[in-house]
Amino acid sequence: MRIQVLLVSDAPLYRDGVAHTLDGTSELEIVGTAGSREQALELACFQPDVILLDMNMPRSLELAREIARSTVATRIVALAIQEEDSEVIACAEAGIAGYVPRGAAVHDVIDVISAVARGEARCSPRIVGSLLRRIAALAAERDRSQGAAMGLTARESEILALLQQGLSNKMISRRLGIELATVKNHVHSVFGKLGLRRRAEAAVLVQAETKSTKDDQSPLETAAG
Repeated sequence: MRIQVLLVSDAPLYRDGVAHTLDGTSELEIVGTAGSREQALELACFQPDVILLDMNMPRSLELAREIARSTVATRIVALAIQEEDSEVIACAEAGIAGYVPRGAAVHDVIDVISAVARGEARCSPRIVGSLLRRIAALAAERDRSQGAAMGLTARESEILALLQQGLSNKMISRRLGIELATVKNHVHSVFGKLGLRRRAEAAVLVQAETKSTKDDQSPLETAAG
């Protein structure tokens, strides 16, 4: 069965050309085209498999958010996107599931639409990098916020997050590029600020403690004295 696609673009010549090209393939079926927000929202109610949205269209991100809220089954693919971090992240936050760069060929469009229809992601390495950097930034921001709420410094929050991953003092030292003695001091400070005196109390915070070795005690054993 061919994948049902709704094409949305406010440029008639461009819209008709893309629709004609894609509808002539064996994988895709263009079930409708829309040249305005109103038309797009009306046709989206029929829940095509994929909506191909021209990102050069004014207020395209706002339209993507509206479509994402109005239908669960339909996936949105951004057409003619600029591979810049800010635009990629904005699209992801708007509910867009796939990306077709400006310089893409017809087979690229087909590959992305097909992958999205299967519930998969098909992105260029550059787009993947943008999304991963955003995830890392959000995680770091979350850790800083949680640490600040507990009275920890930025470095102490960073070390607490690594402790929660089960890293030993030596592993934290290597990860952060700081001396082992400095790590031990930070771990001791973290435990002190959180009021942890016994190993059992620390277990609530550290989810996966690494096994201690002769060369390096675990963070809990070191901090607990």
